[in-house]
Amino acid sequence: MAIRIYRPTTPGRRKTSVMITRHLDKVKPLKSLVVYKKRFAGRGNTGRINVRHQGGGARKIVRQIDFFRNKWDIPGKVATLEYDPNRNASIALVNFVDGEKRYILCPEGLVKGMTVVSSQKTFTQQVGNAFPLDLIPPGTFIHNVELEPGKGGKMARAAGSGIILQVIEGQHAQLKMPSGEIRLLPKSCLATVGTVSNADFRHIRWGKAGRMRHRGIRPTVRGKVMNPVDHPHGGGEGSNSIGLKKGPMNVYGKKAMGIKTRKHHLISAKLILTRRKKKSA
Repeated sequence: MAIRIYRPTTPGRRKTSVMITRHLDKVKPLKSLVVYKKRFAGRGNTGRINVRHQGGGARKIVRQIDFFRNKWDIPGKVATLEYDPNRNASIALVNFVDGEKRYILCPEGLVKGMTVVSSQKTFTQQVGNAFPLDLIPPGTFIHNVELEPGKGGKMARAAGSGIILQVIEGQHAQLKMPSGEIRLLPKSCLATVGTVSNADFRHIRWGKAGRMRHRGIRPTVRGKVMNPVDHPHGGGEGSNSIGLKKGPMNVYGKKAMGIKTRKHHLISAKLILTRRKKKSA
């Protein structure tokens, strides 16, 4: 998918680019597969802000995506390729031969008219097909991978992401994640062949603040320019340093840099062979 870069004809157009979506169908989403999303603006049940920088934005209709892919050995024909405002990847509407319709993540290379299938028996090398990991040949790019069998795909669902299946050892499959992490998963977990579409999404230049507001993202203000009551970095005259010997902190007074935040659960830790961001010897 290509990107169109605008000429700076107006201040709002300067440094702005958009995705070219000519290959997507300009159709309304299937009414039986959508729900209206309620907006909470980052607030919890008490009305206080729990997540900063959220609020506003265009109203969103949530397309219900099939992350389980549990229609076994029932082929489905790709009817439309559609835009989804709730994710950075495209989606595909699949019409199954038994009459049911489902949305799936659109992998790179999937076109209208192709047939996709989920199977636990035989492997077919085609993007969009879903199989357990033990049926997929090593070296294959996969996405929408389950962490636990039958719980639905949780990994590699963003635009352009894909996981490499390296080898099957015993009851586990060895996967190389997009982050560089190498980990084990039960070989009975389901995965979809191919990488997620719309890989150029990361190269979009949003250009102006208004486009971020349309996405429901509110402004982020540096703590350094706040008052001391609002942020640990606040206060001082003019452009001074943050004045903290312990180093930068977040708005809640906790260290912002150089501290590990990932929780090392025993179940997950023993399945990770090589961690992401590992320092080279």
